[in-house]
Amino acid sequence: MRSGNSKDAIKWDFAEHLKYNMGVDSYSATEQDRFMALANAVRDRLINQWLQTQRTHHEKGVKRVYYLSLEFLMGRAMGNNVINAGFEEAVRDAMEELGYSFEEMREQEVDAGLGNGGLGRLAACFLDSLATLDLPAFGYGLRYDYGIFRQGVENGHQVEHPDDWLRNGNPWEIERPEVSVPVNFGGRVQAVQNAKGQTVYQWVDTDQVIGVAFDTPIVGFGGKTVNTLRLWSARANEEFSFHEFNEGDYVEAVADKVHAENLTKVLYPNDKLYLGKELRLKQQYFFVACSLADIIRRFKKSGKKWKDLPSMAAIQLNDTHPSVAVAELMRILMDHEGLTWETAWDITVKTLGYTNHTLMPEALEKWAVPMFEKLLPRHLQIIYEINHRFLSQVAIKFPGNTQKLADMSIIEEGNPKQIRMAYLAIVGSHSTNGVAALHTELLKSRLVPNFAQMWPNRFNNKTNGITQRRFLLKANPPLAKLITDTIGNGWVTNMAELKKLLPYAEDTAFRKQFAAVKAQAKQALADQVLRETGWVIETDRIFDVQIKRIHEYKRQLLNALHIIILYNRIKAGKTKGLLPRTFIFGGKAAPGYAMAKLIIKLINNISNVVNNDPDVNKYLQVYFLPNYRVSLAEKIIPAADVSEQISTAGTEASGTGNMKFMANGALTLGTLDGANIEIREEAGDENCFIFGLTADEVEELRPTYDPYKYYLENQEIKDALDLLFSGHFNFGEPNIFEPIRHTLFEGGDNYFHLADLASYTAAQDKVVAQYADQDTWVRKAIINVATSGKFSSDRTIAEYAKDIWDVKPCAIDLNTEGEETLIEATKRK
Repeated sequence: MRSGNSKDAIKWDFAEHLKYNMGVDSYSATEQDRFMALANAVRDRLINQWLQTQRTHHEKGVKRVYYLSLEFLMGRAMGNNVINAGFEEAVRDAMEELGYSFEEMREQEVDAGLGNGGLGRLAACFLDSLATLDLPAFGYGLRYDYGIFRQGVENGHQVEHPDDWLRNGNPWEIERPEVSVPVNFGGRVQAVQNAKGQTVYQWVDTDQVIGVAFDTPIVGFGGKTVNTLRLWSARANEEFSFHEFNEGDYVEAVADKVHAENLTKVLYPNDKLYLGKELRLKQQYFFVACSLADIIRRFKKSGKKWKDLPSMAAIQLNDTHPSVAVAELMRILMDHEGLTWETAWDITVKTLGYTNHTLMPEALEKWAVPMFEKLLPRHLQIIYEINHRFLSQVAIKFPGNTQKLADMSIIEEGNPKQIRMAYLAIVGSHSTNGVAALHTELLKSRLVPNFAQMWPNRFNNKTNGITQRRFLLKANPPLAKLITDTIGNGWVTNMAELKKLLPYAEDTAFRKQFAAVKAQAKQALADQVLRETGWVIETDRIFDVQIKRIHEYKRQLLNALHIIILYNRIKAGKTKGLLPRTFIFGGKAAPGYAMAKLIIKLINNISNVVNNDPDVNKYLQVYFLPNYRVSLAEKIIPAADVSEQISTAGTEASGTGNMKFMANGALTLGTLDGANIEIREEAGDENCFIFGLTADEVEELRPTYDPYKYYLENQEIKDALDLLFSGHFNFGEPNIFEPIRHTLFEGGDNYFHLADLASYTAAQDKVVAQYADQDTWVRKAIINVATSGKFSSDRTIAEYAKDIWDVKPCAIDLNTEGEETLIEATKRK
């Protein structure tokens, strides 16, 4: 009953869980009860294969990938699990026969929002691909009690509400209280002599927190390999102090518990204040310490020698957040296992790999030395020693060049001194990769050129990807069915097979079917928006979409300024050639990022003016959809006609939203930034809309850039800005957009909005002209889908496995014997 994939087996298991787990019957069960019962029934069907996967990996002694990421933006799991495991149809039929709608039950699931944006969603896609490619892997992260906040909008302003995603429980995870790791903070370091007369270091008088593991199965497509996402939750070393309680101090009796559990309460505490910075550093070390302890524990069970660790474990650091792993692995190998510095360092470098995700120096994490010393004194000693030995190599490589020593030092001089964590990750790993061709080139030539000069062989590119199982097969079933009916289903595991669609771009009947699918997706989005907000979105329009984290470099402001230009044209009666357009925005601003939150306010104010003006709204509508999340993205992306990828050239590392849109038939409107360049190469210049300065042109213009010049020389730009700052969009709220004016003019317009606005407007005009020829537009959309195969995370992960990790697939047999009984397990032991 718990392992059969027939609809009858699923019905029985669902009923059993409803009765014995949820404690309800068909009369008293709520929608939430039914969802939890079904989720448990689905999880039951993953367990046998999950155990089979772990047994096989252990018995074969495979090398594993350990993916360390502070973010995993998993979204909802139900749909993905039943699709990948191969019994979606049986689940649908089972629920239908019981009188329930599978779609309505799925809507009860809360997004697991343990990430902020592209970084966390990429990590989630990678887990899917690792399992689908049968690569042995663990994902490691933090089990935040509250993920990325739930976004509300009040009077146009973003309002943050707690994202209590665990309030109804998480049916997919299994707590592993037996897998717990003590993690230390503070204290001091003392040097002692060991039995051999050698000086060794002990970290003593520390405060201790316990990390407890929660495991989630990650099933690959086909249901054979089921890997593990292990998230750590913080617990106090002692839950309760009887002494404090008996002395009458009831608050202090549980103070340690409260302080410990604060570690994993919130994703990204506001780090504007010292306490927020300290908590964030503690989070990073906590998850790294737990994860490395778990990896070492598993390795030691193999009985192999320490020199074999790199042949058994590939540890990938997803951005700089886990970079303290360099010092932590050295500490374990030297202080706990007694290895020499040279041996420990050789093992550390060969085991670790580092992925860089940013080109902006301010986004590369640095920690003040005094704070680091307070929390991690032993690690600071190790980092200083790493830096000393590294700078000795630099001095040999660049003799007499003291500037190189200062530029490359892991310790940045200043008041206070700071630790450059990205430099630590580069020095302490054998591979540093960028995530798009342009990003990797700029990483080597601009961000860390000295390191690339010193170790050219350590730098490589791995262009990001998306999993087509989630963002096409699951998110857009009508398009997925059309594709499969046309070229077969090979594309589900080999996205390059979408190339077979190219001839069908010239097929009139196929184009008509494709257009109908897009119309269906628009209606599905409109229905979702109506349910969530009460807004009525007309679907016979161009859907122009920008959904991503709100940040100045992503230039939602550029989009807003263009909308004001359109508004002025319409009000002036310049409507010839205009087609009805709906601009859709979505995204969250960091709670402490005032300018990003002001841009949200501006978009909402523009929306309020535009949507309520009968002269304008027949041509132009603007919507900011609150609480952007993975499940909402799965509705928006299939409906989009235009994919806004308009970051300032040279600022976006890659982007993955651009790939999701492309695979669903939206045309890219973007700069030559990140993966847009590769999208243009695949789809062809004529099948996307490129505008604006290149990365080289931005750098060339920067020293002399004068935003006033563009304001004075272009009447449409001047009129739009004059209207914006006249108060037209903030009636009754005087001067609230003054910081935007200051940023664009007195602040120097760091992201070149005004320099690119005319080019962007011209590109938008091309969009309208081409959309007017629907036959040609649909042909271009089909070509985009057909040429999106390169951007599968399967391809990305295969490149990581071959070029960086040296990890081979391990085939897992399907466990057809059903459940292993407790008696059988005991006998085997």
